[in-house]
Amino acid sequence: MSQSSPLFTPLTLAEWRREYQDDPKRIAEIYSAAFPETENTDPAWITRASAEHIQAQVATLVAALDQGKTLVDFPLFGVPFAVKDNIDVAGLPTTAACPAFAYTPQEDAAVVANLKAAGAIVLGKTNLDQFATGLVGTRSPYGAVPNTFNPAYVSGGSSSGSASAVARGLVAFALGTDTAGSGRVPAGFNNIVGLKPTKGWLSNRGVVPACRLNDTVSVFALTADDAARVADIAGGYDAQDAYSRHHPRTAPARLPATPRLAVPDILEFYDDSHSEAAFRQSLARLEALGATLIPVDFTPFRTLAEQLYQGAWVAERTVAVGEMLSQPAETMDPTVRGIVAGGLNYTACDAWQAEYTRAALARQIAQVLEDVDALVVPTSPTIHTLDEMKEEPVRYNSHFGYYTNFTNLADLCALALPGDFRADGLPAGITLIAPAWHDAALAHFGARWQQATRLPLGATHKALPGVQPQPISPHHVRLAVVGAHLRGMPLNHQLTTRGAVFIEETTTSGDYRLYALANTTPPKPGLARAGDGQPIVVELWDIPLARFGEVVAEIPAPLGIGTLTLADGRDVKGFICEPQALASATDITEWGGWKAWLARHQRA
Repeated sequence: MSQSSPLFTPLTLAEWRREYQDDPKRIAEIYSAAFPETENTDPAWITRASAEHIQAQVATLVAALDQGKTLVDFPLFGVPFAVKDNIDVAGLPTTAACPAFAYTPQEDAAVVANLKAAGAIVLGKTNLDQFATGLVGTRSPYGAVPNTFNPAYVSGGSSSGSASAVARGLVAFALGTDTAGSGRVPAGFNNIVGLKPTKGWLSNRGVVPACRLNDTVSVFALTADDAARVADIAGGYDAQDAYSRHHPRTAPARLPATPRLAVPDILEFYDDSHSEAAFRQSLARLEALGATLIPVDFTPFRTLAEQLYQGAWVAERTVAVGEMLSQPAETMDPTVRGIVAGGLNYTACDAWQAEYTRAALARQIAQVLEDVDALVVPTSPTIHTLDEMKEEPVRYNSHFGYYTNFTNLADLCALALPGDFRADGLPAGITLIAPAWHDAALAHFGARWQQATRLPLGATHKALPGVQPQPISPHHVRLAVVGAHLRGMPLNHQLTTRGAVFIEETTTSGDYRLYALANTTPPKPGLARAGDGQPIVVELWDIPLARFGEVVAEIPAPLGIGTLTLADGRDVKGFICEPQALASATDITEWGGWKAWLARHQRA
């Protein structure tokens, strides 16, 4: 098998679901030769799972099928994935790319356990910049991971192996970590998606820390839909992780159809004309999608980014792995050792001052983002060759983090997306950044972006599949509105001010009747189920779950919230009417919807 050849024919989650649809037990055949029994010569992998390790995972799923479980019970049934080698997988060594540090855990990291419980299959542990310290993919005794489009260039790091495995179709998705951009820069350099979740959404239990206050487990995938789906399954509150957070369920499910996107007022590319041209072309595509670009002062973002490595925050890395400094110097990558040792130069007073600076800059950034839906930046301002990195390992690494280092310090989420290619044939991605817990909204827009750009999947040369139906977010309520809450109607603001977003216009099933209620201000309809009804036009809106009660509290009698059946068989929450109010109401079912009735009524 060549290094660039996909290991499996299915690549996306939807393709894997179809693979098993008729015969789930084909999983044993599919994985019988997942890896040849040969020496690992692919620098993307540090440890490849043995045939026995893979077969044990497969046997667990087959046993579950024998006990009556179905594919419904396993949303990731038989989907192959890779794990960055600073995240524990039971029975496989965790090295953090430092052999002297290696240990073999007996338990999976929390995120790995969640994914395996959903049916996913771990194929191995991937290479990284040692102790997740770097954005280059070259700081590893296991070898530098080359770019999947041009091996003379870097892959990006620190999650280099995970990004490479996904880009080449060796796995459907992979876990990385992202403290300063390690889950985004490799995505940008390899034409894939890198989801940097909100801090605390995905548990860090079982993850070797780099900077505990700013570490996040990240997800690499070929599509934004897949990355979001994996994060939903992997994430969730973990009481055993001191920095885990409950999802507040207050953020919107989507960006507006015509979003306002902030763009740095002064763009930095370090004289890389290819990267600049590619990003400006991507900006033009965003405008064609309906986005309005708003220049913003990038100073607080840039200043905060500088704090991560040029201030006392670097001492967090010293706390995490500083004991390795007592080992012989050759046990660590020299650049990594220098960075980790640098933390010893700071005092506790320096650390507190660094936190005060962080908080002040984060507040300025939050205020900038209040007036927009997201920030869009180049994923990296430039790229370098492997040889160039040897000449300037620290300075060029810092270039890669120009648009990434501030994100976790400011408690933001981010989504790296494939963007327009450079003139030299290398990928040049874009990244969307938004406040914490806006992950779903970014992912939805990311899917729109990918459908508009139609770029091939990673380095596989395979075309992007068509739009895939997505399940309703567990953090939102899908509500059908029929009257005064419709777009353009007087009570629509009760939805929009709660972060609700319009999803689609559709109709109910054919057994509903619509009435114009008497003595209501503003005028309102009542919807009731009946044996001799007809389809009624409704709008579907997704409301953040934590805000849904506010909407319900404002609904006056005789209206209420119940469950409506749509024409396609879906059941959603929706407005219904108490039967006693219908006696004095006007039956307007024949008009098919409230807006049609109002228009006809006004013309009459």
